[in-house]
Amino acid sequence: MTGEHTPEVRPFLVDLRGVVDLLSRHIYSGPHVFLRELIQNGRDAITGRAEHEGRQDASWGVRIHPPTADQPALRFEDDGVGLTADEVGELLATVGRSSKRDLFDLPRAGFLGQFGIGLLSCFMIADRIVVRSRSARGGDPVEWVGSTDGTFTVRVLEGDEASGVAVGTTVSLVPRADEAELCSPASLRELARRYAEYLPIPILVGTGDGSFDGIGRPAVFALTGEARAEAHGGIAELGREVVGGAPFEVIELHSTATDTHGTAYVLPFPPTPGARQANRVYLGGMLVDPRADELLPDWAFFARAVVDSNGLRPTASREHLIEDESLEATRGELGAAIRAWVMRLAVERPARLAEFVGIHHLGLKSLLLHDDELAGFITRWLTVETSVGVMTIDELVRAHPHVRFTETVDEFRQIAGIVPASRAVVNGGYVHEADILRRLPLLFEGVTVERVTVSGELDSLDPPPLADRATALALEARAGAVLAEVGCEPSVRRFAPSDLASLYLADAEVLRSITRGAARDLTGPLWSGVLGRIDESMPSLASGGGAARAKLCLNWDNALVHTLAGDVDDAVFDRTIRLLYVQALLAGHRPLRASERAMLTGALTDLVALSLAR
Repeated sequence: MTGEHTPEVRPFLVDLRGVVDLLSRHIYSGPHVFLRELIQNGRDAITGRAEHEGRQDASWGVRIHPPTADQPALRFEDDGVGLTADEVGELLATVGRSSKRDLFDLPRAGFLGQFGIGLLSCFMIADRIVVRSRSARGGDPVEWVGSTDGTFTVRVLEGDEASGVAVGTTVSLVPRADEAELCSPASLRELARRYAEYLPIPILVGTGDGSFDGIGRPAVFALTGEARAEAHGGIAELGREVVGGAPFEVIELHSTATDTHGTAYVLPFPPTPGARQANRVYLGGMLVDPRADELLPDWAFFARAVVDSNGLRPTASREHLIEDESLEATRGELGAAIRAWVMRLAVERPARLAEFVGIHHLGLKSLLLHDDELAGFITRWLTVETSVGVMTIDELVRAHPHVRFTETVDEFRQIAGIVPASRAVVNGGYVHEADILRRLPLLFEGVTVERVTVSGELDSLDPPPLADRATALALEARAGAVLAEVGCEPSVRRFAPSDLASLYLADAEVLRSITRGAARDLTGPLWSGVLGRIDESMPSLASGGGAARAKLCLNWDNALVHTLAGDVDDAVFDRTIRLLYVQALLAGHRPLRASERAMLTGALTDLVALSLAR
């Protein structure tokens, strides 16, 4: 008797209000998408009629009648294939059922809508929807009336009611008061243009006085071959709209994997740091996403694309693309087209490539760390700051195949003034530059790189002649006594130019200690104590002691330094060394601490007093 316990099979019950709330809050971005869904259904219905009749009539299209004082309902008409009474009952009353799928429940090619929820979007702005339709397959017209309470009626139209219904479908709805503005002629025209201006059928929007405005325009961005060349002006005009100015360059895009065609516009200015890509994606002429950031590879930050596809798949809301293998393949092919453009510039128009690199150099530096192929073409056009001036990397490796660079801007500023032109140093302290410089041996045959440091460059400077060593050591000892209070150690060396009397040199740890000291002077007792303990834990830096002290490099080839090495009055010597120290700080772009400002003021005051005393 097992049959007595067989469970009863029952269908799910659907709360239509709950479904509409789900659509409006979690699937669609807002009630405005109702018009897009109606246009999409109308376009698919026209495609269905063309299939049924085996022909395409250029007059078949969509007409949108805004509400008026005499007719408060918005009416949406299409010349599509229409619905029979059986289809109305099956399709309009079953949530999720779509006529745009085949016997195996797979999407049918050529149809935009695939999910069977489009008509429900109308309930986001109205409580009652009336659909009247006559099928091109024959039979009487039918009327379906649905309400947000989850009920609907279906009836076959006869007599005078039937005579006024042409092949196609009309959707009528009275917008709720809070959504009335959404159905004004201006709003309907703007929405229709946003979503459907590139559809290959007539889209007419009523003005409210009985006339219509057509909103269509040709999708010039998706043209190929001779047609594309002839539409060059239109493509450039669209580019100004997309990027907000004349694009730097226009690149044709195509993907055979998904039958995607379009145009990439290269930005004529660097994008805002962190800005997301904003690419327009159309499916069969219908807008899916106006700001898609997954269409192009991340490295193509300098381009904005407009494409139309017949193979990419949208989400149920039709406002984004599904991240699947099709999108991945398309992204790869579109990226290859942009990369090929860059490579053509390198070969055919190097000056133009240099201009492009000049605009987008910051973003390109990040890109080149991850794309070896592009790095081989673009790196040579990047500019770098060197001790002998700004030059391209191509010019740098030709003139200095052994590339010497600093890790920080501070190190570069200290070193740049003393290295000879034959041993130029590159400033690697800017974003990504040190990493790019390290990769140069991989990109240029015969190139080597070396990181230079302040202490290393100081050691490479020539000492005074042997005959002058004793005098120079005495000068160092005498100057050391003056500079002990600021934790700086003098060192006498020879370097060019000879009119440069002194140079302040300090490695990174010394500079960090100085920064901590400045912060300690400005903060309260708590943080001052913390910073003080940090310095105490580093005895080599505390109180200027130890080996890692800052250096004041005195130039033995300078006349003033030679004079100071002689028999100079202690007071004059003291004040002059102090002034040379402060001058070297300022030349090295180092901010003066309170003690150093006091040193400068005191030295100048004493020198003036000494002069007046004489």
